[in-house]
Amino acid sequence: MNILAEKRILLGVTGGIAVYKAVEIVSRLVKSKANVTVLMTDAAQKFVSPLTFGAMSGRQPVTNLWQLYQGEKIGHVTLAHEADLFIIAPLTAHTLARLAQGMANDPITATALSTRAPMLLAPAMETNMWEHPATQANLHTLTDWGAQVVGPEAGRLASGAMGMGRMAEPETIVEHARIILGRAQGPLSGLRITITAGGTREWVDPVRFMGNRASGKMGVALARMARDLGAQVNLVYAAMTVDPPIGVNQIHAERAEDMLREVLHLLPKTDVLISAAAIADFRPVTTHKQKLKKGVGEDIRLERTPDVLKAVGEKRKALGMPKLVVGFAAETTDLIANAQAKMRKKNLDMIVVNDVTAPDAGFGVDTNRVTILTRDGAVTPLPLMSKEDVAYNILHRIRGLLGAPSIGWDPGVGSVLS
Repeated sequence: MNILAEKRILLGVTGGIAVYKAVEIVSRLVKSKANVTVLMTDAAQKFVSPLTFGAMSGRQPVTNLWQLYQGEKIGHVTLAHEADLFIIAPLTAHTLARLAQGMANDPITATALSTRAPMLLAPAMETNMWEHPATQANLHTLTDWGAQVVGPEAGRLASGAMGMGRMAEPETIVEHARIILGRAQGPLSGLRITITAGGTREWVDPVRFMGNRASGKMGVALARMARDLGAQVNLVYAAMTVDPPIGVNQIHAERAEDMLREVLHLLPKTDVLISAAAIADFRPVTTHKQKLKKGVGEDIRLERTPDVLKAVGEKRKALGMPKLVVGFAAETTDLIANAQAKMRKKNLDMIVVNDVTAPDAGFGVDTNRVTILTRDGAVTPLPLMSKEDVAYNILHRIRGLLGAPSIGWDPGVGSVLS
């Protein structure tokens, strides 16, 4: 699943040194199969040639108001009406001011007046320019009209000074593009999903803990995919080897007890709970304040940690929420039987099981091979695929269990469920 695929995205490029980053934005969008057309001011062309953007996008950039599109149509007007999203990156203080005043004397400002597509702005300028009351007033005007802003960030500027004004990184801008398109067009729009991810840690002393090999990659893939499909996402995460995605409510919960507290707090506002975290089953009875010396740690007494899914089941009866609870089972033998037993014991609506001994589908890798089981007895094995595609299939099945139509707009990447 890829929400950017086949989307018609306009990228407005204005005259700042950060224009070189816009080339990478085009590259990332094109790799995600978006149809990208670049619009450039005269000043932008002094930094990077239109030829560069044309080669990267496969489309002739729009560089003046008199340029026709497909032979006879007025370029900026036609593109404005067809666009799914309009990104301006970098956005200089000069173009920002002209946008706020409703001017239309270059391809970018003229298109901005003509389009009804959502607009994503990535400002880039010197710190004093950014902080000037005129710039801030202009920005407020545009956000009041519905434009969304990413950045700027603090760092080293073109002048050599350190301060606020660096354009957001291309990866961040593209992530925001996915978020905007998901909210506007996603089939899970309005659904509130809470996802747990990562491996909990139970501390023995200040330097040692009991944990597991969970990387958090599957939970993060689910959070990112649910976000792209339009859901409101809470990600409750323990230790992970990947960063949580932007655009979701991030809540850190290191221990099983922390995760239980945070999940129960979110339940009244959760439609679907997906428990993808590897929560420790045991913890030391005592957490020592000082590092244990050799020999002392040979006799560490353990106790059971709180059972998060069991507590959710009990709370669910009183609240009537969540509508669905989905669990994960990391198994090494008798996968289906063990998963079915866990689904019954925890009163789950669905469970996803995988063999963690498989080198291409266990902890820490970017692929997975899972089987999805549901309470009605259905058992659906999936072939090896990326964790992002696994996440798509899981959310596809969840949507079906909620009685909604299947996620039909997806181009079919990684989808195997009917």
